[in-house]
Amino acid sequence: MPPRAGRHAVWPDRIRPEVIAAVQACGIAHPWAHQAQAAEHALDGNSVVVATGTASGKSLAYLVPVLSTLLDGSEAPNGRGTTALYLAPTKALAADQCRSVKELSQPLGTSVRPAVYDGDTPFEEREWIRQYANYVLTNPDMLHRGILPSHPRWSSFLKSLRYVVIDECHTYRGVFGSHVAQVLRRLRRLCARYGSSPVFLLASATSAEPAASARRLTGLPVLEVADDASPRGELVFALWEPPLTELQGEKGAPVRRTATAETADLLTDLTVQGVRSVAFVRSRRGAELISVIAQERLAEVDRSLVRRVAAYRGGYLPEERRALERALHSGELLGLAATTALELGVDVSGLDAVVIAGYPGTRASLWQQAGRAGRSGQGALAVLVARDDPLDTFLVHHPEALFDQPVESTVLDPDNPYVLAPHLCAAAAELPLTEEDLELFGPGCADVLPQLEAAKLLRRRTRAWHWTRRERAADLTDIRGAGGRPVQIVESGTGRLLGTVDAGAAHSSVHEGAVHLHQGRTYLVRSLDLEDSVALVEQADPPYSTVARDTTSISILETDTEIPWGSGRLCFGSVEVTNQVVSYLRRRLITGEVLGETKLDLPPRTLRTRAVWWTVTEDQLDEARITPEILGGSLHAAEHASIGMLPLFATCDRWDIGGVSVPLHPDTLLPTVFVYDGHPGGAGFAERAFHTARTWLSATREAIASCECEAGCPSCIQSPKCGNGNDPLHKRGAVRLLTVLLRGAAAEPADGVGAG
Repeated sequence: MPPRAGRHAVWPDRIRPEVIAAVQACGIAHPWAHQAQAAEHALDGNSVVVATGTASGKSLAYLVPVLSTLLDGSEAPNGRGTTALYLAPTKALAADQCRSVKELSQPLGTSVRPAVYDGDTPFEEREWIRQYANYVLTNPDMLHRGILPSHPRWSSFLKSLRYVVIDECHTYRGVFGSHVAQVLRRLRRLCARYGSSPVFLLASATSAEPAASARRLTGLPVLEVADDASPRGELVFALWEPPLTELQGEKGAPVRRTATAETADLLTDLTVQGVRSVAFVRSRRGAELISVIAQERLAEVDRSLVRRVAAYRGGYLPEERRALERALHSGELLGLAATTALELGVDVSGLDAVVIAGYPGTRASLWQQAGRAGRSGQGALAVLVARDDPLDTFLVHHPEALFDQPVESTVLDPDNPYVLAPHLCAAAAELPLTEEDLELFGPGCADVLPQLEAAKLLRRRTRAWHWTRRERAADLTDIRGAGGRPVQIVESGTGRLLGTVDAGAAHSSVHEGAVHLHQGRTYLVRSLDLEDSVALVEQADPPYSTVARDTTSISILETDTEIPWGSGRLCFGSVEVTNQVVSYLRRRLITGEVLGETKLDLPPRTLRTRAVWWTVTEDQLDEARITPEILGGSLHAAEHASIGMLPLFATCDRWDIGGVSVPLHPDTLLPTVFVYDGHPGGAGFAERAFHTARTWLSATREAIASCECEAGCPSCIQSPKCGNGNDPLHKRGAVRLLTVLLRGAAAEPADGVGAG
C-alpha cells in the first residue's frame, strides 16, 4: 500500500479549550477531518460510528467530545457530574486506553476520573469506582455479569450517563456480537428508567456497511464517518507460501513446512536484526510454540536475545498479561508471538513488522493486524504466512481476493432465540419486564417469552414478567458463546493454577494426553474432570504436538428456504448436530508428521443450530461420472474444501463452522453436504453461505482444481480436524461434482446480501 497524505480540519467550537490544549500538548496541532466530523456528530447528540484504518486516530474522535462533556458537567449539583462508559472486547485494550486517557487528561486536573472496572479490578477499588469515577472502562462481559445486575449500586453513574463508547465494534460478530447487542439493549433499558439516554460512539476497522452493522449492534440509528483523512506510511505486504517437504502426510499426501515453523523463523530473523515485530497466531498453543521455537533459535545466535521474545495470549493470569504489556511498550521485548488478544487497537508504537501465521479469518482482521506496524507514520512490513489449507493456498495464488475486494459486513443475529432467551431473563431480574420493553429486544420475544414461562424461569403478574429463581439470571449464559464454566488448568504436583480454557474447547484442547503450552513451558494433560471443570497437567517435554479428532452426525429439524439447483436443491434451515471427540493425533513439532493416534472416551455433545445444505440427484451424479465407489470421497472432499473457503465470504473462521457429508442422508434420501454454524441457535454464517452459495462454491471448485497435488492434500481437500482421518477423499470427483452442481445454479439468483 503506497503512502497517503492527510487532510486536516479544526475541532468544533463546542470543544472545551482545555481539552484542545491537552491534545495539542501531545503533539497534535490539528485534527484529521474525520475526527472533527465525528466529534461534531457526537456533540449534536447523534450516535456515530468511525470506520477508518488502523492508526487513524479513532480514539481522539470519541475522546475529545467525551472529555469536553465531562468537564462541562464536572460541577453538576449531584456531585458526580456527567459520566461516560467505554467498552472494549479485551482487558488489554481497556487497560491501554485507560493509560492514554490518564496521560491526555492529566492537565485537566481531577475533573476527569478514569478507571478500569473488570474482573482483574481489586475489590477494594470497586466501591470508589462506583461512587466517584466518571469515565469507566470495562468490557461487555463485566457489563453483563457485574454492572447491569447491580444497577442500584450504579444508579448515580447511570443517571448521568452521556456517552457509551464501543471500541473495535467490528469484533462483535457471530454469537458473541449477538449477545453484546442484547447486553446493550439491557443497558439502554436501565438508562431510560434512570432518566438518561446516552449517545453511542463506535470505533471500527474499515468494514462494509459500518452504519448498518452499528445499527444492528445498538438498535439505534447511527451516522457513519468512513472517509479516512489520516496520513499513512508505506506498507509492504508479502504473501509467503511455505515450501514442500520430502515428508508424506495422511494417504501419502505431500506436506508443506508448517506456518508455525516458518513464522518462528521469520520472528527469529527479525529479532536478530533488531526489528520490533509481532507475530499473530490463530491459537494459544501456536503463540506459545512460535515463542519457544524462536527462543531456541536465538539461543544459538545470541543468548541475550532469548529474553527479548515472549508469547502473549488469553488465559494468562492478570499479572502476567500486565507485565508483558509493559515490556512491549518499553521496548524491552523485541518480538512477541500473540493471539488476537493484542490485535485490537492496543497502541504499540514503534513496531516495524507484523508476521501473520495463517489467514486470520476475515479481511478486516487481516488489515487490522497488519496495521499494528508503522503506527508512527514510518514504513512497515507485513507478511502473511499461508497455512496448508484450501483458503490460505487459494489466497496466496489469488492475491486479488485480498487486495481488490472490500472488507466484509459484520454478521450477527440478536434475534437468535438461544441468545435472546437468557437476556430476557436477565432483564426481568434487573427490572420486571413489561410489554413496552419488548420492542427494544426484538420481534423474537413473542415466541421466546411463552417458552420461558413454560420452563418456569419467568412468571407473569399483571402487566410484567418477573424472574422466579434464586440464582443470578446473568449466569444463564456466557456471552462469549463458550457455554459452561471455564475449565481450570492446574499443575498436579504443586496445585498451581496455570490458566483456563473455555468449556466448549476443553474436549479438544485439554483432553487426557493433550500437549498444553504455557509461558514457554510444555505440559502434558494427565486427566480431565468434566464434572469439576479441572484439567490436571504436569511439566514434560514431548517432541510432538496433539490434534483432536471428532465424529459428527446431523439431522434436519426444519427447512426454512430451498431453491432448485438443476435437479438438486440448495437449502437453509435448522438442524441438530451430535459431535464426539474420539481420538487425538500426535504430530512432530516442526514437520507436522503424524506419529500416531490415540483413542479417547469422551461423552457426545448435542447442538441445535442453523445450516446450509445441498443435494444432488442420480442424474447429476451420472453427468459428473460419479460412481458409487467414489461418491463418498467426492462429497467428503467438497465438504472439506467448502468449509475451508467459507471464511472468505462470511465473517467467520474455519473453527466457527462444521460440516457433514452423507452419500444417502435419511432426511433427504439423497447424497447431501451440510455446512453448519458451530454455535447454539446459529450465528448467521450458514445463512450468509446460503445467500452467496454460487460464488462460494465456485471459489471452492477453483481452489480444488488449481491445487498442484495429485490426489488431495491439506492445501485443497484435507482437513486438520477431520474425524475420519481424511478418508475417503476423491479430488477429481469433487471437482466434477461441483462443476455439475454449479452448472444447474448458473441461472439461479443465489447471490444476495448476507444475514444480519
